[in-house]
Amino acid sequence: MKKFSTASNAQPCIGLFDSGIGGLSVLGAVRRRLPRASLMYVGDVAFSPYGERPAGDVLARCDRIVEHLHGSGARLIVVACNTATVLAIDDLRRRWPEITFVGIEPGVKPAALGSRNRRIAVMATPATAASARLRQLILAFASDVHVHVQACAGLATMIESGRHEGPELHSILAPLCDRIRAADVDTVVLGCTHYPFVAAAIQALLGDSITLIDTSEAVAQRVVAILDGGAVSRCAVAEPCTSPLLQVLSTGATAPMSALLKRCFGAADARVQSLAL
Repeated sequence: MKKFSTASNAQPCIGLFDSGIGGLSVLGAVRRRLPRASLMYVGDVAFSPYGERPAGDVLARCDRIVEHLHGSGARLIVVACNTATVLAIDDLRRRWPEITFVGIEPGVKPAALGSRNRRIAVMATPATAASARLRQLILAFASDVHVHVQACAGLATMIESGRHEGPELHSILAPLCDRIRAADVDTVVLGCTHYPFVAAAIQALLGDSITLIDTSEAVAQRVVAILDGGAVSRCAVAEPCTSPLLQVLSTGATAPMSALLKRCFGAADARVQSLAL
């Protein structure tokens, strides 16, 4: 059984999903590192944002999306959503043992290691902010650091709608950033994959002395390491996902997703397809 290698001409099928457009930040990082890989992305726009839904609803949506990706040939799936990772990935691994899952979690560890004054903040959806998994991450990697957890209600929804600048975005971000600055932190974790799309606005409100941490690149590195390690086999991958190299599907409105593909990833050739799920 031949294994995938990122150094070969093999085109592994990788599935990625998020509650909406946020995971496109992860898709971009994976695509840059694996330009020959066949990528299928599902944005669950019709049910976004996950961060403001009950955990049971999130798990049910994740399970349906994984079923679709698995049926399309993916045996490596990136849960490109912080909320879905903290609420559902353990259950998904139990339900789908034949799939290799890669999750994304708030970058508490790199933030704690890089903080100069030992004070950090985590910007997250309400669900992630209140999750046991985030508390575990803080206990494991930042027990000797002051951590200010800032729940950002409504921010992912605004980004999902395509409003990445302007007075409406400022009205949400300004009070959040005021609280973060008042906590006297020097490092801020972007604990939702939507947030990198407004990182410039966040940075402007926080000031240049505060470092922002985005974990998309770390996730892409993990995907490469798994493929190079031979954890996903060629013979386990079905044909439907091998062409085209990039498929982007959405369960809801596609205009913001199409705009981001063209603006951020040079994927003007990618057509967002509607998905009833």
